[in-house]
Amino acid sequence: MTSAILVSILMTLVAASTPILLAALGELVVEKSGVLNLGVEGMMLCGAVAGFAVAFSTGSTGLGLVAAAIAGIATAMVFAVLTLSLTANQVATGLALTIFGVGASSLIGAGFVGKTITRLGPVFPESLSGHPWLRAVFGHDIVVYLSLALVFGVGFFLRRTRAGLILRAVGENDASAHAIGYPVIAIRYGAIAFGGALAGLGGAYFSLALTPMWADRLTAGRGWIALALVVFAAWKPGRLLLGAYLFGAVMTLELQAKAAGVTWLAPELLATAPYLATIAVLTMMSLGRKTGRLDAPACLGKPFSAS
Repeated sequence: MTSAILVSILMTLVAASTPILLAALGELVVEKSGVLNLGVEGMMLCGAVAGFAVAFSTGSTGLGLVAAAIAGIATAMVFAVLTLSLTANQVATGLALTIFGVGASSLIGAGFVGKTITRLGPVFPESLSGHPWLRAVFGHDIVVYLSLALVFGVGFFLRRTRAGLILRAVGENDASAHAIGYPVIAIRYGAIAFGGALAGLGGAYFSLALTPMWADRLTAGRGWIALALVVFAAWKPGRLLLGAYLFGAVMTLELQAKAAGVTWLAPELLATAPYLATIAVLTMMSLGRKTGRLDAPACLGKPFSAS
């Protein structure tokens, strides 16, 4: 295996990890506030189709990313109104949101199937992004670097800022937070909006960077992997980064096997590897002495009423 192939695999790994890292990071903040949103896949699909439609119509991938974030927020707000203001069941509403996202993206994207756009390009100049070795670090697009910055930003926010402490307090004991004057519902609305924006960006990364064309159900279930990743990371941003790249490595197994000349493994089996890994991780954590649930916010998924 040559050095060029190794660098190519590394870049593919990073690219494959970026959308689930963004979606999982947004969901981590949502769950830290005490809300369980299972509609990540739906928000990613809405972001993907909105980003592609705007980028295709305007020729600007930057506007596509903005549109994707807005679409993610708008979809998340539907969930927020139903669960926070109308106290609907969070699990059922999240699943309904995913079904809505699948249908809406198929309907809106029907006119764009098979059409292509110019993919997101690298941030740094050709002298760095095109270098045989340095491109492994400098050859990525802006969303990759944004995702890494957000990991450290969210970690700092949750642990080192007063606003982050308040958000965590709302997730751990919403009644006590409300009793001392914190607006629990408003804080959760903000967290859900943030999670929606990152899910939308994660979805748009599929249609604007990974495969710069539109196809139905483009995210292929990555939203569910993002949900599992939050549990795998025990609600810690640093572990989330490591977990995302671990899952990214699993998702690129097919490419790595081809590069290594492995032909005895069926491509279909390798394609199922990320989902098998997700099931295995959740099973091991549920059977372990210290399950992910012990690290979950105490009020996760529980309804709250200020009255």
